[in-house]
Amino acid sequence: MKEKTMKKLLLALLAVSATGAAFADGIVGKWRTIDDATKKPKAIIQITESGGIYSGRIVALEAGVDPNCGDCDNAQKGKPLVGQTVLRGLRLDGDAYTGGKITDPKSGKVYSAKATVANGGKSLQVRGFMGISALGRTQTWQRVQ
Repeated sequence: MKEKTMKKLLLALLAVSATGAAFADGIVGKWRTIDDATKKPKAIIQITESGGIYSGRIVALEAGVDPNCGDCDNAQKGKPLVGQTVLRGLRLDGDAYTGGKITDPKSGKVYSAKATVANGGKSLQVRGFMGISALGRTQTWQRVQ
């Protein structure tokens, strides 16, 4: 009986450590964005890190999403969304990633940004704002396995 209990404990510890390892990279990885209005998946963002600075670019779009930046009023107007860097300059600050900028790919507008990993690493709370964080909105992105 003691050996059986030890095996169960060992299996439980392995499962917990494997789950933790999958999310050890914090925000590095692929994330699915959700449209605020329709609540449907919209794009996949690949977040990478270089020298302690995190950035994210669109690597895929969900079916039915306009592949071009038709409404942009900047240099991205009419250009493909896939490949565009939409998140840049985030740095880890305690439990949050702060000091970044996020571009709304639909309008081309740029906002200040911060992000926090949530739900045991399964989701990312991304907040875009102007001036102060209270003047903004938060999107929840879902980790893609």
